[in-house]
Amino acid sequence: FKEGDSLKFAFPAQTTDKILIFTTGGKFYTIGADRLPGGRGHGEPIRIIVDMENDQDIVSAFVHEADRKLLLASHQGNGFIVPEAEVVANTRKGRQVMNVKAPDEAKLCVPISGDHAAIVGENRKLLVFALSEVPEMTRGKGVRLQKYKDGGVLDLKTFAMADGLSWQDSADRTFTRSQAELAEWIGARASAGRMVPKGFPKTGRFG
Repeated sequence: FKEGDSLKFAFPAQTTDKILIFTTGGKFYTIGADRLPGGRGHGEPIRIIVDMENDQDIVSAFVHEADRKLLLASHQGNGFIVPEAEVVANTRKGRQVMNVKAPDEAKLCVPISGDHAAIVGENRKLLVFALSEVPEMTRGKGVRLQKYKDGGVLDLKTFAMADGLSWQDSADRTFTRSQAELAEWIGARASAGRMVPKGFPKTGRFG
């Protein structure tokens, strides 16, 4: 690494894969993995490969899977579901998918697995709701996922209620809460939620 650099994302990919990059401005960029520099070295800045605005940061980067769906969320708690096949950008300018206006910004991009979402705010309040309450769109602002007086979203996870909600603590131990144990946190989308359960990570993230 150059001085001041550090690792942000690491994942396996093949040269035939497409890499999707989601930014705080709500844009998706697509880079062919074969275009990334190989071997050792400092690599190449993403902003040289695509036309990414200087005031935007990368939210997530991952290998494209055309049959998946993604749950997007902004810092202020808005979000929607988008089919992953609809976010692929064919130009360097990227594709605007989530509409955000400052001071709000895109915060999370989570592949959907299961039938429920668990969202936790910077206020350490947890809310669990059915994904059926979230609209599927190809572009937009979305709907309110969780209500906040102050702050915004900290973390988001999708899961199958039949399997329960799991998280990992700082010692990498996994905890799972069943539907019955989650009863007081299950509510309607856009409600405030309740303080996280005992034993939830101090970071406020699912791990």
